[in-house]
Amino acid sequence: MKLESRVAILTAAAGAGIGQATARAIAREGGTVVITDVHPQRPMLVAQSIRDEYGVEALGMECDVVRRHDVDTVVRKTVETYGRVDILFNNAGTNRPAKIVEMSDEVWEVVVNTCLRGAFYSCRAVLPVMMKQNFGRIVNIASTAAFMGLDFGHSHYAAAKAGLIAFTRCLAKEAAPYYITANTIAPGFIFNEFIPHLYPEEEIERMQKSIPYPRKGVPEDVANTALFLMSDEGEYITGQTICVAGGSWMH
Repeated sequence: MKLESRVAILTAAAGAGIGQATARAIAREGGTVVITDVHPQRPMLVAQSIRDEYGVEALGMECDVVRRHDVDTVVRKTVETYGRVDILFNNAGTNRPAKIVEMSDEVWEVVVNTCLRGAFYSCRAVLPVMMKQNFGRIVNIASTAAFMGLDFGHSHYAAAKAGLIAFTRCLAKEAAPYYITANTIAPGFIFNEFIPHLYPEEEIERMQKSIPYPRKGVPEDVANTALFLMSDEGEYITGQTICVAGGSWMH
């Protein structure tokens, strides 16, 4: 029970992907989870499922991370309900593929704001709580696209994820005196139910063939890495970016 008595807020954690897999990993280790998502009903349903399956405290809340009021409300309600915030898992992101010459201002802003501004709002909201506690674990989800770039209309996504990595390094330095760690996980191609809606079939096959490790990456691969960073075993790791990518990016 590595995370017993710890309280975690997770963004975009109601879908069948990295966020929910991480919430369930935390719950298995005894942690309390606050499931947030832009969808109005799914966070509550996932929270109920976690309570039933793992017997831990779980709260579901609707939250659009681009809306500062939503983020502040989640943090305030979490503190009112559980008295603390020990873990923040920033998973919220979006992607709307478009070539640079064809990309509208709106598409650029939606992707960059969700991937980067949303993480900033969440970190800023929890920091005063964690600083008062002299304890905290922050894990931000980036992407290997930040290092590799992508050739399928994802310049806005890659730019936002690269910015998130740089932001996390600065955050780690500011937060370290308060025993707060901040790290980034950069997943590679992680298969979930949304992937077929984002990429053509031939692009999925091409990406899968480029991965040295001979199986598909799954959300639990990222969740297990996050769990380590959130636990006492990961205490002395901060300001780092860990790639979970089956060897598709090595550095």
